[in-house]
Amino acid sequence: MQGSNMPLAERVRPQSLEEFIGQEHLVAPGKVLEQMVHNRKGHSIIFWGPPGVGKTTLAQIIAHSLDMPFFTLSAIDSGVKDVRAVIEMARKSGHALLFIDEIHRFNKAQQDSLLGAVEKGIITLIGATTENPSFEVISALLSRCQVYVLKSLTEEHLVTLVEQAMQKDQWLADQHITIKEWDALLQLSGGDARRLLNLVELVAGSLPDDKTVTNDIVQDIVQKKMALYDKTGEQHYDIISAFIKSMRGSDPNAAVYWLARMIEGGEDPKFIARRMLILASEDIGNANPNALLLATSCFQAVTMIGYPECNLILSQTAIYLATSAKSNSATTAIGMAMALVNKTGDLPVPLSIRNAPTGLMKKMDYGKGYQYAHDYAGNFADQEFLPDQISGTKIYDPSSNPSESRIREYLKNCWKEKYNY
Repeated sequence: MQGSNMPLAERVRPQSLEEFIGQEHLVAPGKVLEQMVHNRKGHSIIFWGPPGVGKTTLAQIIAHSLDMPFFTLSAIDSGVKDVRAVIEMARKSGHALLFIDEIHRFNKAQQDSLLGAVEKGIITLIGATTENPSFEVISALLSRCQVYVLKSLTEEHLVTLVEQAMQKDQWLADQHITIKEWDALLQLSGGDARRLLNLVELVAGSLPDDKTVTNDIVQDIVQKKMALYDKTGEQHYDIISAFIKSMRGSDPNAAVYWLARMIEGGEDPKFIARRMLILASEDIGNANPNALLLATSCFQAVTMIGYPECNLILSQTAIYLATSAKSNSATTAIGMAMALVNKTGDLPVPLSIRNAPTGLMKKMDYGKGYQYAHDYAGNFADQEFLPDQISGTKIYDPSSNPSESRIREYLKNCWKEKYNY
């Protein structure tokens, strides 16, 4: 189809920060990466963000701009031996930049093997991860790196990327395509620039004589030719989204189906378990507190045993979460509380519930009037714990499920009209 075996996303990969689209908070004039390149002084970095937003490209641009030897490893198929081989080559050349894709998949031993070389300046490390690095990158290595968060690309960014590619790539320019409708391309890309460009290349090479791209044409071509699941990230977030929404929607059949799709695709089982752990609190919460305990146990078990033995544990947990009562009251409560804090600022703590560890503080009435709950009938004392300015504000609203209905009755019994739910 193309004049080269290299995918479009590789052929049009930016070579400088000036060509780079998106991540303006990092690459715009005066921002941290632009200044690093300008001053020609690199440092170790962890790029954290969704797939296809420029992590690999930025690593390559930095290496090229700083005239550094560039080595790259994938944490999926590289081990300690590979890391040590790169470190030895870097030592011989004096210094090098090592880019590790999906660094969150490196185990502790693999990450430990990087420490000495990073600390001594033999390598400048750039790691890329779609996962929160504080969960997966060891603290010793994390402390030696700056973590930069890469944001999802906007529709404007994605359209600009395609238009740039249509001008920059000779093969694509020769197709003379006209994109009349963008919705299908943008939706199917999931915000992933690499995937979008590969979609455009696929569609451009499959169009009939009429070179006009419409939503229907894109859907038809993609359904016929695209793979259903790709563990490298092509539909990573589509499948996990379907999995989460199936459990949230109390459909165990769909939940286990999407789980099987991820298992067959080679998805990291810890990623699956972590997302169930989040759902247990976000979507079930106090409707069934045991859900969080089971999800935590699932994550721990999966971490210890891995595939294929963990398949059953993942299935058991997914079915339990899907069939559990649901509540997002905890999610809503913390959201309301954070919004209230942002709106009202640092309101003073009422004197009655302040800590009074010194005599001076006691003289200033710290703790005066505090009612120790266990000194009262029912282990409850009617007193105000919120700042005066927001006294009586309702933040937590129990959902309608058996567990939280009991919570609702308890609060009504305690607070009467003041906290009448």
